[in-house]
Amino acid sequence: MKTIQINPADNVIVALEPLAAGTAVTVPGVGDVAAAEDIPQGHKMAVRAIAAGDNVIKYGLPIGHVTCDVQAGSWLHTHNVKTNLSGEVDYEYHPSRPELRAIEPKTFQGFRRADGRAATRNELWIIPTVGCVNEVARAMCEQAQDLVGDSLEGVYYFPHPFGCSQTGADHAQTRKLLVALSRHANAAGVLFLSLGCENCTHAQVLEELGDYDAQRVRFLTCQDVEDELVEGHKILSELATHAKTFKREAISASELVIGLKCGGSDGLSGITANPVIGRVSDIAVAGGGTSVLTEVPEMFGAESILLDRCEDQSVFDAAAGMLNGFKDYFISHGEVVYENPSPGNKDGGITTLEDKSCGCVQKGGSAPIVDVLGYGDTVRKPGLQMLCGPGNDMVSTTALTAAGCHVILFSTGRGTPFGAPAPTLKVFTNERLCQHKANWMDFNAGVVATGERTIDEAAEDLWDLVLETASGKQTSAERRGCHEISIWKDGVTL
Repeated sequence: MKTIQINPADNVIVALEPLAAGTAVTVPGVGDVAAAEDIPQGHKMAVRAIAAGDNVIKYGLPIGHVTCDVQAGSWLHTHNVKTNLSGEVDYEYHPSRPELRAIEPKTFQGFRRADGRAATRNELWIIPTVGCVNEVARAMCEQAQDLVGDSLEGVYYFPHPFGCSQTGADHAQTRKLLVALSRHANAAGVLFLSLGCENCTHAQVLEELGDYDAQRVRFLTCQDVEDELVEGHKILSELATHAKTFKREAISASELVIGLKCGGSDGLSGITANPVIGRVSDIAVAGGGTSVLTEVPEMFGAESILLDRCEDQSVFDAAAGMLNGFKDYFISHGEVVYENPSPGNKDGGITTLEDKSCGCVQKGGSAPIVDVLGYGDTVRKPGLQMLCGPGNDMVSTTALTAAGCHVILFSTGRGTPFGAPAPTLKVFTNERLCQHKANWMDFNAGVVATGERTIDEAAEDLWDLVLETASGKQTSAERRGCHEISIWKDGVTL
């Protein structure tokens, strides 16, 4: 199969492999269409004539309009297609009431915390409250590697440049995110590392944290001690002793929280990796589990795919408010709402933000949306939910971790090496990338494009890998030592 028409209503097809000019393909309901010019892999070809100003239809939805008359077989991309997006939209709720057939969840080998929560890793996390102590945290982390062993699987630190010279909501958001990270079940022990004069004070962290387990969460202010590395190792040793009391045991997959994210997308993302991830999301939710969809700007233009699935009016109102709030955020900073996709996205075949968004939201599967989370919020109930966060990969995966995601499914058509604090599985969209950057890959969804596996078959394979990862199998990023965070500065508040 050289091309695919995603929806019968589409007036374009997508090249699953490069098409040379003159190559004829058969399109259902249309007949044979010959490529009028070379069509790169992942890019779009018109299957019928489209008049200037008329919409380009993909995924059954408008993804922009053509700027000139085009003929059947024409290559459609940034040179002749423009977005239809502008600013805020008055969304209307037309509930579709989707239902998933309940399934019996499988199990994974995880850790059971003292408060009853499930975890997929057993680690110690050093969280700087201010960027001034990043290098102290690094040295402390390196020194503490002698503590790793038995059931303690790692000691990590998460540097960032913030925690001081911030004010108002911006400062509060940094504090909220750092504390939310500290609550993640994968951290058997947490050390908050402070300098002592920053405006993200120890007292503020305590107030944000509320009640906490003193066996699990500790604090060190570098200016208060003679040798912070000696004191830090002493505290980490005590946390390690506590962490080693936890052992892996069988836990229902209904307790898993799965993060959904894409980055470095290409024209196959919405055809292979994202629909496969969407099926995995449905499997998790159907078994009583949870999945979390973020990167709000990459929902613009595809809102109808999501909003009508909100389980009630209050969830719809929250989702619509988040979408328009994000558009206001762009406008208030003097930016255009649709300044997306990236150069790499375009090279891979994505033309407009609507094109990108319609492929992006495929990761959300077909489950009803049960909740909307603000940035730094933690999951409150099982089911599919939307999380406020930007398109930036590291910022949004940090937010997914802070929300409590045990494993993050990250689709990519261009490749990316980073890893969030939570295990991050890279799902590749195409065979070329799998061969070119195999050391970054965890799962090959390109087999859908080649016809080796159906979307459902690939999803079952990926779900098995999720359970293996939750049971301790390292991701490619973990094997390379990638554990990173990035905090959203001056972001949207709900």
